[in-house]
Amino acid sequence: MKEPFKFHHAGLTAPASGALVITPSDGSDLPSAIRAVTLGGEGRLSFVGWDGQIHMTGPLPAGTYALLACRIRATGTTATDITGWI
Repeated sequence: MKEPFKFHHAGLTAPASGALVITPSDGSDLPSAIRAVTLGGEGRLSFVGWDGQIHMTGPLPAGTYALLACRIRATGTTATDITGWI
């Protein structure tokens, strides 16, 4: 199939171009930074943002949330079935 958007720049509000199954880790960055996350199971999320700072959410229900992150931390993350959107 021809790629109709090959030469277009995808902004932060553009649809995702890929997805990652995420296993939280305190020591390893994600293979690609993400701009949204889907939680299959409710809980808290601890992540390292693009600014290098650690951020922690309150309890979240299962769902999809916009966030900019380069790492999802094991410490503090209780949400399950996590997918990151590129």
